[in-house]
Amino acid sequence: MKHRENNMQRGNIFDYKNYRYFKIAVVVILIAFAAYLLFEPAVGHYGGSFLGYTLGTISALMVLWMAWYGVRKRRYRSSGSTQGWLSAHIYLGTAMTAIVTLHSGFHYGLNIHTLAYGLLLIVVISGFFGNYTYMIYPRQMSDNMGEDSLDGLLLRIAEADKLARQIALLMPDNINNTVARACRETSIGLGLLDQIRGYQPNCPSAMAVEELTVMGNDVSPEQRKLYRELYSIMVRRLSLVKRARQDLMYRSRMGIWLYLHVPFTIALLVAMTAHIIAVFVYW
Repeated sequence: MKHRENNMQRGNIFDYKNYRYFKIAVVVILIAFAAYLLFEPAVGHYGGSFLGYTLGTISALMVLWMAWYGVRKRRYRSSGSTQGWLSAHIYLGTAMTAIVTLHSGFHYGLNIHTLAYGLLLIVVISGFFGNYTYMIYPRQMSDNMGEDSLDGLLLRIAEADKLARQIALLMPDNINNTVARACRETSIGLGLLDQIRGYQPNCPSAMAVEELTVMGNDVSPEQRKLYRELYSIMVRRLSLVKRARQDLMYRSRMGIWLYLHVPFTIALLVAMTAHIIAVFVYW
């Protein structure tokens, strides 16, 4: 059911009302390109021409409208009230990028105008990534966690640690040390980088399972049953650790883009304002 709801929401976003905003975006891009090709100023294409001013005004209005989407999204959180806005946000944001590029006349330099253009590209790209994460990751999170919760997984890992340590105390020192090191040194998303990549380099839990596989050959016949139980616990524990890391990875990637998108959107609005002021004051 959750998969079906996610697929329906994704479909409704992209084919909202029979691809209304996709069609509008295509028309807008075609009109802008036609105007760019047909009406070339005597001094060449640049932002200060009549066509440049027109495309720039349209772009500025679209940027303000896109920024307002974020405000509206937080005010009206139900999917039904924002689906149309999100669909427009995606398609018209793509069209806006094309319009801004034509507005610049493909002239770039070390100035406030190119800075505003660069910030726009960052905002658009981070927005695409954000939309991707919210379309893909919820389904993958559901597949990974099933009916479990992250707190539940962490509790089960703690219980496995306790049981594994108790059994390992009855085993040879090398096995006991391996299990103790795995339980002590395994981390689950302690740092932001660990959360984003979803794994711990040279994971002590994975290494412990590999080492225990070899150490099992040297266990005495009297300890084999206990060893098999310990090995089973460590394998199960490793699976729980991987699932917990995956869940944190999905959560962090779904949230990290906002730390780029929102600040850079604000920076874009400031740079755009400076760009407009510079145009009217110095040009």
